[in-house]
Amino acid sequence: MSLFRRLLLTVAAIALAPAAMAAPVQPALGSRSGATITVDGLKFRDLDRDGKLSPYEDWRLDPDRRAADLTARMTLDEKAGAMMHGTVPAKGPLGVAGIGAGYDLDKAGPLIRSRRVETFITRLSGAPATLAEQNNALQALAEDTRLGIPVTISTDPRNHFQFTAGASVTSGGFSQWPEATGLAAIGDPALTRRFGEVARKEYRAVGIHQALSPMADLATEPRWSRINGTFGEDPVLVGTMVKAYVQGFQGSDTGLAADGVSAVVKHWVGYGASAKGFDGHNSYGRYAVFPAGQFDQHVKPFDDAFAAGVVGVMPTYAILQGVMVDGKPLEPVGAGFSRQLLTDLLRGEHGFKGLVISDWAITNDCGQTCRNGFPTGQAPNFEGFSTAWGVEGLSKVDRYAKGVNAGLDQFGGVEDTAELVAAVRAGKITPTRIDQSVRRILTVKFEQGLFENPYVDPKAAEAVVGAPAFVAEGRAAQSRALTLLENRNGLLPLKGAGRKVWLMGVSAEVARAHGLTPVTDLAQADLAIIRTVTPFQTLHPNYTFGSRQHEGDLSFKDGAADYEAIKAASAKVPTIVSVYLDRPAILTNVRDKATALVGDFGASDDALLDALTGVVGPRGRLPFELPSSMVAVEAQAEDAPHDSAKPLYPIHYGLTY
Repeated sequence: MSLFRRLLLTVAAIALAPAAMAAPVQPALGSRSGATITVDGLKFRDLDRDGKLSPYEDWRLDPDRRAADLTARMTLDEKAGAMMHGTVPAKGPLGVAGIGAGYDLDKAGPLIRSRRVETFITRLSGAPATLAEQNNALQALAEDTRLGIPVTISTDPRNHFQFTAGASVTSGGFSQWPEATGLAAIGDPALTRRFGEVARKEYRAVGIHQALSPMADLATEPRWSRINGTFGEDPVLVGTMVKAYVQGFQGSDTGLAADGVSAVVKHWVGYGASAKGFDGHNSYGRYAVFPAGQFDQHVKPFDDAFAAGVVGVMPTYAILQGVMVDGKPLEPVGAGFSRQLLTDLLRGEHGFKGLVISDWAITNDCGQTCRNGFPTGQAPNFEGFSTAWGVEGLSKVDRYAKGVNAGLDQFGGVEDTAELVAAVRAGKITPTRIDQSVRRILTVKFEQGLFENPYVDPKAAEAVVGAPAFVAEGRAAQSRALTLLENRNGLLPLKGAGRKVWLMGVSAEVARAHGLTPVTDLAQADLAIIRTVTPFQTLHPNYTFGSRQHEGDLSFKDGAADYEAIKAASAKVPTIVSVYLDRPAILTNVRDKATALVGDFGASDDALLDALTGVVGPRGRLPFELPSSMVAVEAQAEDAPHDSAKPLYPIHYGLTY
């Protein structure tokens, strides 16, 4: 070797030496009852309490290696526990659904210690410090298990307005933002990403690590009861918003940051094409149909989530009808049991490598109340709830086997570890397939640093959650998302202090704070402001979710209190009507009465009055079309975007001032 060559190699070695020899950065460790180990002057948690540093305890190693080591140490029972995504029991009458003021630790303890469940959804609402303390209590229970595996805590959306038990959580102290439809109405991916960043900070502050969102479903069926959780029906806009949402929550352009919240995009795939808009939580709504052959449109937004490195995917409840994959019709089972949808299409064609988490209760037995609803006179509840569509006749053990072999890694809303263990021991699932799922689940925990410190500071949670700056950003976004549909005679923005206003559905105190003078007699008013909602029917009151969801007719009818108020007010004074569009309302007989007409996608009275008085101008554009009649709604195809005849307001319509 020449002298010159040796000199070059020496210089290169010196240049690289600092990077190669960089000292590991000691992370902060959090513990309640466990011990620590010191190795090479660095501290590690001794999670298995054996006095030695095991590879899974060594934070210097990459998450994949740590997950492989831990998986090899786990018993089959522990692996089965990892594959359950349970519900933390709460104190109170709705405790079985996790709804209450605090966890029931006497019931949660056995789930963690005996069934080895290590992922739970939380549905608690309340003060941020309380949430933090309650989640710390769960982590303390997990720390005392054989391997000290921390708990992953997930949540449904909790920064918005509409609350449906089992689908969303009341906001409590969290900053409030418009619904996903409102973010889509604004149409600014940077703002959607900013929302994700704020929610991520609030979630992690109270010890929440996983968001069971966003919905990438296309809202192509206007009667569907879950439209408010979507980004609308334009596949390109939905994909753009989904990507920004995932990036904000996960804290990275293409993956999960250490301080990120893992996102679970849902519902793979075609949920928005629910037949007649009836929802898949209910047996009567278990089908999604594709009469216009638009299945590919429903797939497109998910590719944007994959491009953002989304951690998880949740399959739809629905049985898809009229869909072919690789030239073959789909097996008539819910997507969580469909190997064609999960393995062939999702992992094969679309290359998804992350977690696949079932939607809730797909392995439960479906008895009489599940199939036919509760008897007349009995209030529907969550007892006996199941969504085992297409596999109702299988045993619970066989449902677990079919789900895992289809491609599921984790089962939502259940803690049936014995049945999963039985499926493996009966040879219905291979141990290798179980290990594959467990490694995926554990890798995410390692990436988020939970094995080093799963605990949070309740005082810090109080400072972060609902911080004034976050609240202000959310309020401004609520106003911006409002969509101005009519503004006759330039009524808006309202000018001049002291205008006498008759109110319905709006706080008089908020009106006064915005310079208006509320009156109770319409004859004394200069104008009227009425807040109302998209009309709905309760067509299936004896079903668990049918009793809670908005279904059916979208039009305003004579005799309805809100509509009668609109008619009475508009006959006397200029009237501003704001309609909460959780579904696309038919406004044909409202438009001719309202002087100003506003579409609302989640806004407080303060945010609405900010917009009406010009403090923050509404900038929304409809993320879905507003049909002109129920005849047009019934004639449109469930799977085709914005296809109703002669819509009253087309998609992306919106005025400004």
